[in-house]
Amino acid sequence: MLAILAITAPIFLLIGVGYTARWSGIISREQIQGVGVFVMYCALPSLVIRALTQQPLGEVLKLDYLLAYGLGSIVVLLFSLLLSVKFQRQPLNLGAMQALGMAAANSGFVGYPVAAMIIGSPAAIMLALNMVIETLIIIPTALILAEVSLQQGTSVWATVRKTALSLIKNPILIGLFIGITLAVTGLTLPGAVAKAIDMLAEAAGPAALFVIGGALYGLKVKGMVRDVSQVVAGKLLLHPLAVLVAFMLVPGIDPLYIAGALIFAAAPMISIYPLFGQRYGLGGVSAAAMLVATTLSFVTLNILIWLMTLSGLLAVV
Repeated sequence: MLAILAITAPIFLLIGVGYTARWSGIISREQIQGVGVFVMYCALPSLVIRALTQQPLGEVLKLDYLLAYGLGSIVVLLFSLLLSVKFQRQPLNLGAMQALGMAAANSGFVGYPVAAMIIGSPAAIMLALNMVIETLIIIPTALILAEVSLQQGTSVWATVRKTALSLIKNPILIGLFIGITLAVTGLTLPGAVAKAIDMLAEAAGPAALFVIGGALYGLKVKGMVRDVSQVVAGKLLLHPLAVLVAFMLVPGIDPLYIAGALIFAAAPMISIYPLFGQRYGLGGVSAAAMLVATTLSFVTLNILIWLMTLSGLLAVV
């Protein structure tokens, strides 16, 4: 367990550095947002491009991994919708936001840095694959349902079209497109460009953790215990459990990729979750849930990694 803490502690210390920088006034909210823009639009797309071009495409596009991770995430999304809308009688927009919080992991800002420290370079490939599931299935589904709930009378196809046009501009998807295009065509980037992409990719992990820490400053948890607990438990416990079951149902997957998938699934919700929550009527709960989930993930991720080492699924030196 001490060996695991030696690996994961620096990750959460970087989150603490970001939080302390905001608390002390060294960096402003706008400046943290600027670093976040750098990570989202420059560092993470570069990381995806590098991951897709460093190995043969057949070794990168693991359809069995996509199937298992997608199945586990979709099950959690549907379960959350059923629980909140059917049994708790909440409006569809609130149910969709709760489902998004449970089923969409913070793959880029938390999952990747932790997985990279634990399993190494395959984490970048998993990041690219997870982003396919999250940006093409989980996030669009939740947003479309929330929009349909708010815009009664608007056609579903109009809502789908609006959401699709928004997602096309997603920098991670653009990075995926560029990386796949280069891998399929066999084209290589000029040396200087490849080196710049490599440098940007190396900056993704530390900068992302710093941004998460800064974003947590100022978030509060008041009078929302039930809803926050439900979303946090769904994200940190139910999501990785569902992903584990899904991977057990899909035979022949490399155990290293199963371990990586569980680390990603056990990460807190996506960093822009409070922004979506604010738009669709769950602003306070979504912000509080991200604060609690990110804080608790230090404990749950370490326990998960420890359990995987005990089971022989993962070897941590």
